Amino acid sequence: MIQGSCCCGAVKFRVLAEPSMMGTCHCSRCRKVGASAIVFIKKSDLEWVQGKEKLTTFQPAAPYLYSRCFCQICGTSLGEILSDDDTFPISANALDDAFEVRNQFHEFVAEKPSWYEICDAAQQFQGHPTRS
Repeated sequence: MIQGSCCCGAVKFRVLAEPSMMGTCHCSRCRKVGASAIVFIKKSDLEWVQGKEKLTTFQPAAPYLYSRCFCQICGTSLGEILSDDDTFPISANALDDAFEVRNQFHEFVAEKPSWYEICDAAQQFQGHPTRS
């Protein structure tokens, strides 16, 4: 089990199983909300402890697919933690405990700022990842 929370502690949750995948998004939107490292979890593995009602959601414009959830008090980005999908991304930075999964891809590399250097061998995609 992995504990998760926002910066002020108003929102707390648990992830009951290891995330299935980790990636890094370089789109301008994820960079601005401070949530470019994402992990994918199953909805059935998410357990709310407190503060679900303290979340607010930002709806994106195309080509972005995922809305982003934030703590209304401190602004911590929690990714798509309110999604109704079976599997969805949440901010890796919102997880308080260690986990084993490592970065497997970089998406929206076309939007990566010139000052950011990708320093791993994970697969890179110009936009959203494609399935092979």
